[in-house]
Amino acid sequence: MSATRGYAVRVAEGAADREACFAVRKDVFVAEQGVPEDVEYDEHDRPDADAVHVLAVDDDGRPLGAGRLLYGETAAARTGGDPSVGSLGRLAVTREARGLGVGVALVRAIEEVARARGLAAVDLHAQTQAMGFYERLGYTAYGPEDLEAGIPHRSMRRSL
Repeated sequence: MSATRGYAVRVAEGAADREACFAVRKDVFVAEQGVPEDVEYDEHDRPDADAVHVLAVDDDGRPLGAGRLLYGETAAARTGGDPSVGSLGRLAVTREARGLGVGVALVRAIEEVARARGLAAVDLHAQTQAMGFYERLGYTAYGPEDLEAGIPHRSMRRSL
């Protein structure tokens, strides 16, 4: 997908890449933020789910970040019923990779996948402390704040 000095971002292919994505999510969401594992991992993480996982790795192949795009009917259940809108989620960057542009690269890679699938927009459910990050990438908040895994979140959308 893309390569930047020090890391590359690609669609996760195969079990090893998917496990690397899950390891990043475990470090960030479960260990750092205290999200229970049974909440963090869901039916959309199965290999047969309508989801695309994206992985960032450093030059030595170590995972730095991960994200997920849901599409089709799976996403429509989260985006107001519109199958032309994808759902970006589970975006996580390891502590040591923060500030390197990995998060931006992951979001842009997920948007690229969404465009390739013919989607018109991407929704996400942002932790309120991360809303500024997504706003800088062109996402606009809508709807009320709510709690997910005990963390305040807000819905956001960007047209592609």
